[in-house]
Amino acid sequence: MTKLSGVALIGDIGGTNARLALCNLADGTLSTPIIYSAVENPSLEEVILRFKKDCGQEFSVGCIAIACPITGDHVKMTNNPWEFSIRELKEHTGLEKLLVINDFTAMSMSVPVLDEKDLVKVGGGERDRRAPVAIYGAGTGLGVGHLVHVGDKWLALPGEGGHVDMAPANSEEDEILLTLRKRFGHVSYERVLSGPGLVNIYEAISGAHGRTKSGMTPADVTGNAVSANPDPDCARTLKIFCSMMGSFGGNLALTMGTYGGVFIAGGVVPHFLDYFLKSDFRRSFEDKGRFNGLLAKVPVYVVTDKLAGLRGSGAAIRQEMGAVL
Repeated sequence: MTKLSGVALIGDIGGTNARLALCNLADGTLSTPIIYSAVENPSLEEVILRFKKDCGQEFSVGCIAIACPITGDHVKMTNNPWEFSIRELKEHTGLEKLLVINDFTAMSMSVPVLDEKDLVKVGGGERDRRAPVAIYGAGTGLGVGHLVHVGDKWLALPGEGGHVDMAPANSEEDEILLTLRKRFGHVSYERVLSGPGLVNIYEAISGAHGRTKSGMTPADVTGNAVSANPDPDCARTLKIFCSMMGSFGGNLALTMGTYGGVFIAGGVVPHFLDYFLKSDFRRSFEDKGRFNGLLAKVPVYVVTDKLAGLRGSGAAIRQEMGAVL
């Protein structure tokens, strides 16, 4: 293991916010986290240079996680107008080394370094800490990643698993799929397992009874579902959402044999965590016919650490420079 020193720039860049911080290369601890607007600033380069002034420390290496596919030197973000050349960004910000990774690659890399206090277990047995891991998260979209241990390193397997075909598990979900197919054509899991997905499910359910309320937001749906006097359509929406999260998570577990655990990240589930823990999630996760018993052993965790993406960026650059996580 290489002994590291100094700090690295780390970032978690989404469509709305750019979160930057410093990572202590020796032990992975974070400092000076600052959130910048990804809408009000013209470029990532300008934000990094601004952060360098604001944090008052020197750094020569960095890892930036971006919410879009990384397929070469040119990066064009999906949900904001930023685009850049990795090579030019590295040169213009004075960095000697710069990793640019997908945001769910960073989220995956956070798993080996997350603190137990930032994980809420949702059933299953004990995890094998060197076995494959799946991680998915509902937010603006549906992110999916896997993590495997090879030699003394963790290897993140990025992809766009949130865009696989939605697979209904019962007749009610069949009806939701048919309704959304008329609207979207192809219906991916992201169309239902995301913030906007909550609204899509709500509109499909309420629309069938001619009582859709216009202008509903994800927060409106979840808030009305868990209130003292719940709206029946919102309550049904949240029940189905949690069940679908379980079905999808169970599919991920079967695909990779994730005895290292399935981790739920993203900003949606923590907003109604108490409800989620009592929901049909775990039943649907395990409901895989002949493989029910196998799925019952796989632990699931909800990640509550809001800095998990930054921690994953830090873990990625530390491992790249020789640290063993």
